[in-house]
Amino acid sequence: MERSLLIAISLLMLLPCLSRASSDPVRFFRMGDGKISIRNEHSGREATVNLFAADGKLNENALDAIDRVFGFTDGRKGEHISLRLLVLLDHFTDRVAPGKTIHLVSGYRSPAYNQKLKKSGGNVARTSTHMDGMALDFYLDGINGKLLWEIIRRGNCCGVGHYGGKNIHLDSGKPRFWEAATSKTGTRESEFNRKLYFSTEYDRYRQGEKVRFFLTSLSDFPFGVRKTASLLRDGDGENGMTALMIEGRDGEECVMINDRNASRSIRGTLPAGLEPGRYRIRFDFCKRPFEQMPTTTSSNEIEIVKDWKTVQEFQGSRVQEEKRPR
Repeated sequence: MERSLLIAISLLMLLPCLSRASSDPVRFFRMGDGKISIRNEHSGREATVNLFAADGKLNENALDAIDRVFGFTDGRKGEHISLRLLVLLDHFTDRVAPGKTIHLVSGYRSPAYNQKLKKSGGNVARTSTHMDGMALDFYLDGINGKLLWEIIRRGNCCGVGHYGGKNIHLDSGKPRFWEAATSKTGTRESEFNRKLYFSTEYDRYRQGEKVRFFLTSLSDFPFGVRKTASLLRDGDGENGMTALMIEGRDGEECVMINDRNASRSIRGTLPAGLEPGRYRIRFDFCKRPFEQMPTTTSSNEIEIVKDWKTVQEFQGSRVQEEKRPR
């Protein structure tokens, strides 16, 4: 029975959800209907919101409500729990248990609280994505935790862990999966920034648009990022490389990342005439504090588009093709 459910849900995951307003930019490769109902099982805080307003723009009030449920009270304007995380959570729960409440067991953790849990013997990683607002542990009533873990694992889009029982861990970090025996939270593998992860805020951007970058799963500061990054077109290797300038002070060739806030506030602007297609962005590091730290890293895949209408027309035709009798 569970195997049949897994197959059915996996097929549904191939279809994009297009129930939002037609003006909504399809920012992510995987999206749900935008509606989330979530409850913090420790604080009792809960929220039922739509992540997007009627015109397709982000609903800031909804994100504020989600922040409170997660225990994220950073207070800085524009800072929220990772939108990529929320969209992934919406995507998978829509397909497994549409309309059901998401029971949050662990949300945002400050670095100090994360360290406290680790010192007390908790199964906690030193570079936990919970500290970056990119992770949650949760369960869904009536849904087997191992089954849900398997469904998300097959998506190869994010981090997903299962330690037994109904709870699972989901994060918007590097695609990976683990169980209790393979979690490696008690090892030293993440030291020296060896497990750092480089991601963009969204999956899709228009030509010439400003991009916000995130460096996460970091163990140590400070270090630097070279001001000239590279856009690498998928499949073209070095031949498809285009320069992308990172924002920094005039004359500064090594942009310093001094703390966790700075690692989440790196920005650059895409070239206006960049050819539409799939790309990855490469950062080169400077002033590395350790030899063990990587010298370079590449981002998640992104797509450059001329306009959102083209994306929506393509996805609409794909849905119709999937529905066509074989």
